[in-house]
Amino acid sequence: MEKIDTSKLPQNIEAEQALIGAILANNKAFEKVSEFLKPQHFADPVHVKIFEVMSKLISRGHIADVITLKNYFEQEGSLNEVGGPNYLIKLADSASPMTNVEYYAQFVYDKYLRRELINTGTEIVNKAFAETADLSAAEQIEEAEQELFRLSDQGETQGGFIDFASALTSSLGYIEQAFQKEGKISGLSTGLERLDYKTGGLNNSDLIIIAGRPAMGKTALATNIAYNVAEYMGRAKDLDPHDRGVAFFSLEMSADQLASRILSTVTQTPGNKMRTGELDNAQFTRIAAAVRELETIPLYIDDTPGVTISSIRTRARRLKRTKGLGLIVIDYIQLITGSNNKKNEGNRVQELSEISRGLKILAKELKVPVIALSQLNRGVESRDDKRPLMSDLRESGSIEQDADIVMFVYRENYYLRNEEPKQKQNETPEHFQHRIEEWQKKDRETANLAEVIIGKQRHGPTGTVKLFWNGEFAQFGNLANEENLPEQIG
Repeated sequence: MEKIDTSKLPQNIEAEQALIGAILANNKAFEKVSEFLKPQHFADPVHVKIFEVMSKLISRGHIADVITLKNYFEQEGSLNEVGGPNYLIKLADSASPMTNVEYYAQFVYDKYLRRELINTGTEIVNKAFAETADLSAAEQIEEAEQELFRLSDQGETQGGFIDFASALTSSLGYIEQAFQKEGKISGLSTGLERLDYKTGGLNNSDLIIIAGRPAMGKTALATNIAYNVAEYMGRAKDLDPHDRGVAFFSLEMSADQLASRILSTVTQTPGNKMRTGELDNAQFTRIAAAVRELETIPLYIDDTPGVTISSIRTRARRLKRTKGLGLIVIDYIQLITGSNNKKNEGNRVQELSEISRGLKILAKELKVPVIALSQLNRGVESRDDKRPLMSDLRESGSIEQDADIVMFVYRENYYLRNEEPKQKQNETPEHFQHRIEEWQKKDRETANLAEVIIGKQRHGPTGTVKLFWNGEFAQFGNLANEENLPEQIG
């Protein structure tokens, strides 16, 4: 393929000079553009260097003018590389008025995006012509969409090192956010106070695994959390529109089944009555009113069966770009299909490794928490204590490694109901009655109790959180006795 003539790439050197000149004349102009304009957005390498040093000086509280820049470059031994003192004076003389600063900055930024589009497009064309054996056409399309998403999202296709000072500033932002929040958490609230306290909420870029045996309530917990987050996003006025939305990939249930579950929880109507139509007028009226209210919450359901990891990434990027996205929920990880990579053919463990790694990369790329549900193997059932362990994760190695948080849903009452005492041979009626009463007492004590066991947490403690459970409405909630919250969590 013919190489691009870099001199013909979109650029406006005069706008770059006017912008730098305006900041040299009045450093307050920098505040108007610093949030989105970075050194690499300039076309002229000299301007890249000058803007970088100006940014550094101003962010440290120093003055950035011709004299301080001249001194800086002299000490660095690079004054001639930026055109010498005469070019710095020329830049100061070409200053635009303060009112034009944002316009010029947007102009410079737009030219940068156009150059990046050309570079990305050229790369896409070259790869398509190359027909490399490593990448199929579908994988090339996904890669191209990923690059375009990065470009549309933040104007940068290339990664790179982040200096420690920037990382510290970003970290302080999260700490301040948690400090100022009413619930003292850094991430999105699940709506479950004890769980939030233990985990700090759902944090951006985290992969969170919710695992459990069938009938433990994995889907119910994930659905409750998705609804709570979407409901908060629907009413939060200060939330960035790009962060407003919950994507729910339901690989097991259809969209209308999932919606019915949420309606059951919200309206406190038994799911079986909704399915059979055994409703009175008051219940139906309540459901109809709830539907009108819930229509406005930003919850999006994709119920495509056997969806691939690449499709999940593509659809999530598209949703973020078009409507906004702040949380992804996937039910469940074992139902996701790999990318049809021949290396993984017939090897489900390797395929699952690719999937879990892909979900973690997606969380980091979109800067959103990803909740993925996972089945547990049958080893749990053979133990006396059926509380899950990390080793119970099905094909667990990669999931355990990639996840930031692994939590298990456990309900003792489910197993207790299957262990109703039977009278033993030669057992007296009195002794048998005593065992029945003990069992009934335990049944009452655990009927509305669920445990979320945090088996791994990269940034916090492990332990068990007890929650309220109502199976009739598939509902998790806060326990009533939540005074002195920190002391009660263990």
